[in-house]
Amino acid sequence: MMSGELHVIFGTGPIGKATARCLVSAGKQVRMINRSGKASHLPESVEVLAGDIYDQHFVAQQAQAATSVYQCAQPAYYEWTSKFPAMQAAVIEGVAQSKAKLVVMENLYGYGRSNGQPMTETTPFAAHTRKGKLRAQMSEQLFAAHNAGKIRATSVRASNFYGPEYQLMGDQVVKPALQGKKVNLLGKADVLHSFSYVNDIGASLAILGTDERGLGRPWHAPSPAALTQQEFVAILAKVLGKPVGYRTVNTAMVWLLGRFIKELAETVEMMYEWQAPFIMDSSAFSKTFELEATPIEQGIKAMADWFRN
Repeated sequence: MMSGELHVIFGTGPIGKATARCLVSAGKQVRMINRSGKASHLPESVEVLAGDIYDQHFVAQQAQAATSVYQCAQPAYYEWTSKFPAMQAAVIEGVAQSKAKLVVMENLYGYGRSNGQPMTETTPFAAHTRKGKLRAQMSEQLFAAHNAGKIRATSVRASNFYGPEYQLMGDQVVKPALQGKKVNLLGKADVLHSFSYVNDIGASLAILGTDERGLGRPWHAPSPAALTQQEFVAILAKVLGKPVGYRTVNTAMVWLLGRFIKELAETVEMMYEWQAPFIMDSSAFSKTFELEATPIEQGIKAMADWFRN
């Protein structure tokens, strides 16, 4: 049975959809907003509406009736520096005209190089890349608005995604493996790396939108123990029941390909994540909200099944 609470989600990518499913399972009314007003693979009760997230008046209109607003939208990767600040500003200003909580999807870019040390929510920002500095600045602005009493906000930070519907992992890893081809891995295949499962991220966002204890700080989405990309591929091979080979793509190769593919050009400065251990500590969320990460083999199987079917 649906409650009277309306939860508004901007963005209908895999994270927004995972959040919607969790909220529907909890009996919440969900409205999702994107540019087209269309989205697939959603519960029937979810309303999908076309709208402009850059229009703070539209955001305010949607937030007025909402218990919580979830910001899961983002510009194209190569447009982050030119468009992301305006997007977040519109969301903050719009939500500020309501009583809704604001839950924002963030990432780990702001921390910069971790030198192999696990990153926690209290790790200082030390970004050295354009996109890392941008994400740090945006997060600081979000919580400055919260601390000033302008909005009530929280955020989820996650590492590199894997799971159903996440096309980047599907195109680079799962689909080639299903076709008997070598998969593409970035940087070094033998260094530890944290991966975050899309459904666990969605569950984390949904929890923060329905639990006041999450306000005023960022949280790391529950994620399984870090593993190497070699180990990730070995689990995928086990799930598929056949060998999976791989090739590594180094920074020079990414730079060269980036001359022809805009998204890859933006990946060059982030290659440090794949050259040394990149480990996220998500224990605070699990201890506070009693949500554990999906076991890595279970998550990889769900991802493989989705792209196989």
